Amino acid sequence: MKILQPLLPGLLLPLGLILVTPTLSNPAFQVIYPPNGHETTADRIFLIGTAPPQAEVTINGQVVQQRSSAGHFAPSFPLQVGENTFVVRAQNQDIRLQIKRLNPLMEPPQGLAFAPDSLTPKLNLARLPNEPICFSAIANPAAEVTVKLGNLTLPLRSTTQANQLPDNKAALTGTNQPIAAANPGLFQGCTALATPGSWGPPLFQLNLQGKSLTQTAPGSIEILDPVQFTTVEVISAQGVARTGPSSDYSRLTPLPKGTQATVSGREGDWLRLDYGGWIRGSETRALNINQPVRSLIRSIRSREVPGWTEILFPLQVPVPIAVDQGRQSFTLTLYNTTAQTDTIFLNQNPVIERLDWQQLAPGQVQYRFNLKSAQQWGYKLRYEGSSLVLALRHPPQLARKGLPLQGIKILLDPGHGGPEDLGARGPTGYPEKAVTLIVSQLLQQELTQRGATVILTRTADVDLDLPPRVDLINREETTIALSLHYNALPDNGDALRTQGVGMFWYQAQSQDLAVFLHDYLVNKLQRPSYGVYWNNLALTRPTVAPAVLLELGFMINPSEFEWITDPQSQRRLATTLAEGITAWLRQERP
Repeated sequence: MKILQPLLPGLLLPLGLILVTPTLSNPAFQVIYPPNGHETTADRIFLIGTAPPQAEVTINGQVVQQRSSAGHFAPSFPLQVGENTFVVRAQNQDIRLQIKRLNPLMEPPQGLAFAPDSLTPKLNLARLPNEPICFSAIANPAAEVTVKLGNLTLPLRSTTQANQLPDNKAALTGTNQPIAAANPGLFQGCTALATPGSWGPPLFQLNLQGKSLTQTAPGSIEILDPVQFTTVEVISAQGVARTGPSSDYSRLTPLPKGTQATVSGREGDWLRLDYGGWIRGSETRALNINQPVRSLIRSIRSREVPGWTEILFPLQVPVPIAVDQGRQSFTLTLYNTTAQTDTIFLNQNPVIERLDWQQLAPGQVQYRFNLKSAQQWGYKLRYEGSSLVLALRHPPQLARKGLPLQGIKILLDPGHGGPEDLGARGPTGYPEKAVTLIVSQLLQQELTQRGATVILTRTADVDLDLPPRVDLINREETTIALSLHYNALPDNGDALRTQGVGMFWYQAQSQDLAVFLHDYLVNKLQRPSYGVYWNNLALTRPTVAPAVLLELGFMINPSEFEWITDPQSQRRLATTLAEGITAWLRQERP
């Protein structure tokens, strides 16, 4: 998605402004999803569409029994591997859909060949001496496969059965259990190399029925010299550290700009840093330092700035870090660091009860802040030179008299927007982006009437990428940030039977807000519950404030879609949500 115009500043709507939801009259017969020619690996699919309520709808001759009062439908059907044809019929009209189910496992070739793009390593990789290096290929199950690397020849074994893990989105449909799947023709094996230097690309050899074939893997192998060090520095504002060498792996605590670390491995453009995290090489620059990154730390001092307590950790070099937020604690781990800490200056302040520290292991120091409240309100991390600055946010100051949210700043993010990002679409084709803007503006009115300053990430139907939305949260440092959305499901979900309010959080400081708002809306509005989820989303990752992404209902559910688009229900939702936000901000906390 690209930005078609710059970020619009947050605007307060006049309190007398009347918002009008577009009229959703009974549309003509149509199928909104899936599109003709859709491809998926799912074992089933739902068909979302609408027809006049009095018209009979059939799919492959089977009458669709469950439809909403307005005529919307969303039944699911199984898919066979290969082409699947669906004929949807209503009012003497046919809509024909061809849906292709792809086999998630690569098929082994029948003859003397390796399956295309099956040889690994696919990318150039570098490892330390004696680390495991693994190879794989897909070929005829009856073949013999070996790998030659220098003067080493390694036989690969055929693996016929393995547990396959579904995609992370399977947690959204309750189908996330491992699946025992036959994987014939997969050959695997590992070895370890002790001698530093370039070993080049491995050469695979396949023997089948007296014939042989050799093929070189696309990636080459290098063993790093343990006494020759490559040191890099993070050059992006927040280096994205991960558990492995691709964006498929989980995020770790971001590394502040200026962080230095020694490279202990490479895979393609990804670098493994000595503390264990992986980062894209493009987020770093090489330093002319032929020594490992190591630092001492001695005295620690705190200071107060408006709204925050800052703690300064003086280091010899900026080292990698990790954060862990507990129920009433904030733990900061410094890697490649040895403590000589004897003096800490920490005055009485609104956040911290006490600071403890310990040397967990050689080169790993942990600082644990015992906090005065279980609710945390935000934190920031940066390097000033080689000194790490941790800022812990003070609780908001609520007015004792007058409007209940006086002095509170709230960011509302109407999800999606513009011609390129419609979001989910309901049975009539009505887009999520329109409903999120309407409800966000209604909620802005309600919160403003309670005294809050409200900022919207967009006030019109414009394309707006995720980074500018996140940047606005960080720049404004709002008390809380809420991203409003309406839901859909992966192809194997049950659109007809899934509905309700869901909440998504990522930072620990946001969990209580997510649970509270979920329970408040479910109970006050008598809506179904979809649940509360921990999820790594762009609008839940900010650390400066509790940030929650709200899924307020399912666009693809025929009945719930009618509730979602009803103007009266939208106003009641906005009022109830404002009441819930006010109740959460004003409740007493231990």
